[in-house]
Amino acid sequence: MGSPTTRASVLLAAATEELAWREPAIADLAATVGVPNFRRGRPRRPHFAELARMICYQQLAGSAARAIHGRFEALFDGPATAEGVLSLPDERLRSAGLSASKARSIQDLARHVVDRDVRLNVIARLPDEEVIRELTLVRGIGTWTAHMFLIFQLGRLDVWPVDDYGVRKGYARLFGNGNVASARELQPLGDRFRPYRSVAAWYCWRAADTLI
Repeated sequence: MGSPTTRASVLLAAATEELAWREPAIADLAATVGVPNFRRGRPRRPHFAELARMICYQQLAGSAARAIHGRFEALFDGPATAEGVLSLPDERLRSAGLSASKARSIQDLARHVVDRDVRLNVIARLPDEEVIRELTLVRGIGTWTAHMFLIFQLGRLDVWPVDDYGVRKGYARLFGNGNVASARELQPLGDRFRPYRSVAAWYCWRAADTLI
């Protein structure tokens, strides 16, 4: 058997080929930007450490978020863990530059993991809706963050993150008349891309980035 990375690449290539056959706009864009890479050039982190990173990055520009996340990671000997977070006093956690609300979110995530309300040890085997239900129990984690976790951490192929403005903007450029739809309006429009809505979303992001 191939490595997980190789299997994921094969699945993404097959999904791209299928969508390109159905949708000329995706075929044209795929010829320019290639096949999706859900890893985005990052090493794979344990699930808790990745969720903590996502909280650190919320509502911040890239350089500021990277600096804060780097200081947060330096608090631990290895990847951040739920037990490690809960062992730190508040002021130590805040010393990384986390806002009070983000520190509370990471602590709340840690408590839910320790209490097994969020079952990170089996989350990769749970259906999408159950992953969303568990993650959104955590203070500061909403549907958008849960969708990003499903796509970029778990590699799920059929997620349609309509709350993401980049997806809505890119859809308007690729398939619409330029008018950006609301999340509610865009939701049913993703059905044409099943079972590869995550891949379609990736091309919408690229369209928002690259098309004039």
